[in-house]
Amino acid sequence: MRRRSRAVEALAAVLLLALSAACGSRLPESDFEHDDRGSAPRDSAPLRVGIITSATSPVGGSAFTGPRDGARAWFDRLDARGGIDGRHVEVRLCDDGGSGVGNNECVHRLVEEDKVVALVATTALDYAGASRVSRARVPDIGGQPIGSAYDTYPHLYGIYGSHAPRNGTTGWDGKLYGGTEVYRYFKREHGARTAAVVSYNQSASAAYARLVERGLRAEGYQVVTEQVDFALPNFRAVAADLKEQGADLVFDAIDSHGNARLCQAMDEVGAHVTAKVTNVQNWTSTVADAYKDAPRCRNALWATGSSRNYDDTGHPAVREFREATKNLKTHSQWQLEGWAAARWFTDAARSCARTGITRACVDAYMNRSEGYTAGGLLLPVGFERLAEPPRTSRTCLSVARWQDGRGWVGQGNMNRTCFDVPQLAYEP
Repeated sequence: MRRRSRAVEALAAVLLLALSAACGSRLPESDFEHDDRGSAPRDSAPLRVGIITSATSPVGGSAFTGPRDGARAWFDRLDARGGIDGRHVEVRLCDDGGSGVGNNECVHRLVEEDKVVALVATTALDYAGASRVSRARVPDIGGQPIGSAYDTYPHLYGIYGSHAPRNGTTGWDGKLYGGTEVYRYFKREHGARTAAVVSYNQSASAAYARLVERGLRAEGYQVVTEQVDFALPNFRAVAADLKEQGADLVFDAIDSHGNARLCQAMDEVGAHVTAKVTNVQNWTSTVADAYKDAPRCRNALWATGSSRNYDDTGHPAVREFREATKNLKTHSQWQLEGWAAARWFTDAARSCARTGITRACVDAYMNRSEGYTAGGLLLPVGFERLAEPPRTSRTCLSVARWQDGRGWVGQGNMNRTCFDVPQLAYEP
C-alpha cells in the first residue's frame, strides 16, 4: 500500500507567509559521487546530531519550532534512559532565521564544523543548504518538506517519504505530484458536493488555490472561488457569499490570522459548513484561543495529515509522547512528527551500534526504510525511487476534528482510511 503523498501540503505551509521557499541549486548526480562521509566519534564519545529550525523567521517565533521541540523531548528522554548503546546524544541547535544565508551558515556549522552524524527534524523556511548536506552525504532524517528539497536530493529523508528519483532534479523533470485523497474523503464520508477555495490576490496564494481547485474538480465537486485583497481583506463579504452558495466545505490558501478572521465572519453571517479544512501545521492545541471569537466555525475545523493525532492518548506511542512533553505550554502535530523523526534516527543508530554509528551506516538504514511507522505514529513511510511518476496511488489519511472540551478527535483508523486516487502534476 502506497502512503499518502504530502508534497502538495508542503505548499500550504509555505503559504502561511505567502512566500516561496528556495531549495538551493540543483546538481547533477555526478556531484554526489565523492565520499566525504566522516566517521562517528569514539564509542565513549557523545553522538552529535543537529537540528536546524527557522525559529526566528518572519512568520514568528513559534511557527516552525514544533518539530524541534518534539525531537528535543525525545532525546532528553533517551539520555535519561542511557542514550544509544551507552552513548549520550548531544543535540546541536541552529536557528537559520528563515533565510537562505542563515540556512547555509547552519549547515556549515553543524555539518562541517561540529561533524554531526545526522540532521534531525529540519524545519527550514528556505533550505538553501540542502545541496551541501547532500554532497556531504549527511543523512537528514524526518525533516518537514516546506520546500522541494526532500524530493530533490539523495541523503535527505523527509518525514512523509518520497518516491521521486532524488537525483539532484526536483521530482520528475521538475514536476511533483499530489493526490486528491482529502477531497475524496469528504465526498465519501460526508457527502460533500460543493467546496469553496479562499485565497488572497497574491501570486503564491492564488497558485496554491488553483491547485486545490484542480483536485476538487477532479473529484467532481462544484467549486466556488473566493479571492480577497491581501492588504484589506473583506472576509465578511466572502462569508456572505459562502452562505449564499451553500458551500459544504471551505479550503483556503491564506494565513492563520486570516483563517481566524474568516471563521469569525462566517459565524457572524451564519455561514455553516460541514468542514472548514486546515492542514497539519494548524493542528495544534491553540485552536480555542486563536478562534475564540468563532465558536461555531471553530467546532467545524478539520485537519488532515499523515501522522497519528497527538490527542489520541489511547495509543501507547502517543501516550509516551504526551507524557514526555507534558511540561510544554502547547501541543501540536508538528511536535509529534519531530518526536517521530528523533525516534527514527535512534532506530537507525541502534542498528549501527555493532559496526559503528557513522553517517554512512545511518544513511544506509534510512535508504532502505520501507514501511517505517515510528511505532505507529506515522503512516508507513518509504523512499522507493520510481523512474516514472505515478498516475494513481493508494493513499491513506489521518483525519481529526476539533471539538470544544475534547480537543482534536480522531476520525476513523488512519491505516484504513485509504483511497485509490489520481496523482496530479504541479511545479513547485
